[in-house]
Amino acid sequence: MNKRLITVFLFALIVAAGASGVLYRLVSHKMFALAGQPQKKIVGAVHLLELGALVRAEDVKLIDWPGSPPKGSLETVDAAIGRGVISPIYDNEPLVETRLAPRGAGAGLAATIPPGMRAVAVRVNDLVGVSGFVLPGMHVDVIISGNPPGNISANTGTMSKTILQDIQVLSAGPKFQRDEEGKPISVPVVNLLVTPEQAETLSLASNEMKIQLVLRNPLDKDHTKTQGTAVATLFGGPTGISPAQPGIGYRPIRASHAKPLPEAVVAHAVEPVLIEVINGAKRTELRFAQSEKTEVVAR
Repeated sequence: MNKRLITVFLFALIVAAGASGVLYRLVSHKMFALAGQPQKKIVGAVHLLELGALVRAEDVKLIDWPGSPPKGSLETVDAAIGRGVISPIYDNEPLVETRLAPRGAGAGLAATIPPGMRAVAVRVNDLVGVSGFVLPGMHVDVIISGNPPGNISANTGTMSKTILQDIQVLSAGPKFQRDEEGKPISVPVVNLLVTPEQAETLSLASNEMKIQLVLRNPLDKDHTKTQGTAVATLFGGPTGISPAQPGIGYRPIRASHAKPLPEAVVAHAVEPVLIEVINGAKRTELRFAQSEKTEVVAR
């Protein structure tokens, strides 16, 4: 065997053994350091606690936590029982104050609403509900479609407008209602987190017009100003439609404002009639004059 190859192999073996020894010493030193630290009992989750769940005695247990425990961790099981979960807590994860609702706030959706905010239920179409693209934690824009009041819709047709942007979704799922015959039916409902002013706007829009949710990137916080779109503009827009103020869409220009143009008399030049007469090898042209013709043209 080549001596040079054997030398390279032995050198690589020595380097690998040295690196393994150093790594073993570092890991063992860290383990002994952790073992030497005093352990503290804190409250941890026995299994996954979903958003809105109410903590029960069988959902939590005391776990050993080496070193300094997380900030806001609970030391007794009684401190966690009966409180709502406002953020999912995973198996063996410590329970902290920021992941639980205050005592007495209950569980469910109400415990997840921050102070000063409101949750508004919005009925969406089957495509939004069944496809499942709207999930809790996502952000959406709210678009309304309908006929605006006044004479605007008579010239532009149905209009659409973005009324709310960057709205967080609290929950999404079916809601059971009854039809005209009293039979229960499933209706897709999405709960949105809004301010009190936005809740008023959304409530009025949901009763008067059709609502559509548009999914957006949760990291995109920019608000785009739009003027809305009318059916007439999809076909190029009729004459007399001009952009109006934001939020109004398009304002038609009434025909009564246009002044009629005066009629004008246009005279057409009349050319004479030419007749060519051939008599053997002789040709003669005869001209006959015509009277002028006039017509009225409206401008």
